[in-house]
Amino acid sequence: MTTEIPRYFLEMTAQEVRLCGLLLQEHFGDVVEKVGTHLIRSGVLTLRALAHETKLALDLVKKSLCVLVQHGMCTFGPGRRGPAGPVEYRINCERILHMLRYPRYIYTAKSLYGDTGELIIEEILQRGQMTMSSTVKTVADRLTHNMPEGQSMDYSEVVSAFSRLVETHFLQRCPPMASAGSSSSGAVDTSLPVVTQPAEPESNPECYKLPYINLTGQGKRRRSSEDGEDDQRAAKKAKTDNSQCGDEGIYWQVNFLRFHLHFRDQAIISAVSCKLDQTSSEIVRTMLRMSEVTTPAHAAFTQALSANEIFRSLPSNYNIARPILDQYLTLLVDDPMEFVGKTGDSGGGMYVVNLHRALANLARATLESVVQERFGSRSARIFRLLLRKRHLEQKQVEDFAMVPAKEAKDMLYTLLSENLVQLQEVPKTPDYAPSRTFYLYTVNQLPTARLLLQHCYKTIGNLIERRLYETKENKRLLEKSQRIEAILASLQATGAETAQLTEVEEMITAPERQQLESLRHHINKLDSSENQVDETIFLLESYINSTQASR
Repeated sequence: MTTEIPRYFLEMTAQEVRLCGLLLQEHFGDVVEKVGTHLIRSGVLTLRALAHETKLALDLVKKSLCVLVQHGMCTFGPGRRGPAGPVEYRINCERILHMLRYPRYIYTAKSLYGDTGELIIEEILQRGQMTMSSTVKTVADRLTHNMPEGQSMDYSEVVSAFSRLVETHFLQRCPPMASAGSSSSGAVDTSLPVVTQPAEPESNPECYKLPYINLTGQGKRRRSSEDGEDDQRAAKKAKTDNSQCGDEGIYWQVNFLRFHLHFRDQAIISAVSCKLDQTSSEIVRTMLRMSEVTTPAHAAFTQALSANEIFRSLPSNYNIARPILDQYLTLLVDDPMEFVGKTGDSGGGMYVVNLHRALANLARATLESVVQERFGSRSARIFRLLLRKRHLEQKQVEDFAMVPAKEAKDMLYTLLSENLVQLQEVPKTPDYAPSRTFYLYTVNQLPTARLLLQHCYKTIGNLIERRLYETKENKRLLEKSQRIEAILASLQATGAETAQLTEVEEMITAPERQQLESLRHHINKLDSSENQVDETIFLLESYINSTQASR
């Protein structure tokens, strides 16, 4: 029996492969990067084939695969020889690319659920999957360590934040391992269980069910001199701790799809706010919040809501009258951006948020912005004209855009050479004679969005390479700075005198301090650029996925 392979196992471009390799190297090291990149290029491989082709020790390949499986970046299952044959491994490139968004996931958790939510998401992202009890203890210890002496974080507060993250579906249970156990057939060796990849998390009926855990107490403060010993002790005690808490074997992971839906909603709300005003964006926010549970992830529209329901669900600080709400809804429906649509007249009018149309408009605005920044405002005018009119001859472009013929010709050919504009031939006769053929310029938004997405992958790969190069070139200085900071922290903890602290600080010379400041400034700019490019990547990916789902 053959199974359909998802899109993220196929059609990987060179830029995506390069970016995946850089992310794996930065987060997990060279060995995991080598194993992961080889799996991307090869598709599906068994353990021994992977070890043979990468020329790595079998033990190293096993550990690398364990890391990738732990973080959901590698899947496995029966191979071509069936359940009795060796297990085959596939890489999940889409999941690897999610590492670009780790800072954004953590910041979102902080903005919604405070420091506790931030640390919960951070810990689970770092480890791939964790039990609830282990997460609660680790986060409580970290929060306690940063509190003033004599204060500590109670486990119950962390449990409460964890529960809210599960209730809003930002965390979900890892699916149980679907092992078929020993085969009863005599043809198969009964000592070898049939191992299959776990099903999708959403298929588990208890995906968002919190277990009862027997966990009371407070976080423990770690002493800086004992950090290494404490980590070792924590690792040794993990098994016994889980068995006492009652949630052994129940692991949790971050629900990336839920975060992406939140990002999509925020992008739509921000666009409405910029296009119209704050009140309009709050109405759209209310509609999205009301329908977030009932609307499927890849739906083109939200569930229909009546004007009466929207009015009752508006925040109390927005004290607007019902006639004013009707006017705002009419304004949103009539707006050319088509963020909101009207589907009926019952209940004061039935309204939906047009998710696909909103993403298409946001992607279109992104394409227009790129053309304007790279080629100037006149080229952007021609590009917008072609998006709106679909097919135009060169003379029509000159007339509608009010651009001189020579300039219009140069701009069209430049856009054509960059594959941002396409040329379509419509012959009057079968011989395709140039004198009897219409040459129409057009813009196909979906292929153009895919092209820009590949440029974004290349850009973010270049940014990561530059950041790693800067860090490597200044490795000695950074290590010296970290050593001095550690000594200062240790002296401050023991109550050292000011003269001692000043003496240690002077171990870094003025030129070195200036070089450090310059390096940190460059690294921060590169980090900020990575985050901005990733926002564009997310918008384009959302539009492409929405278009494919709506077909």
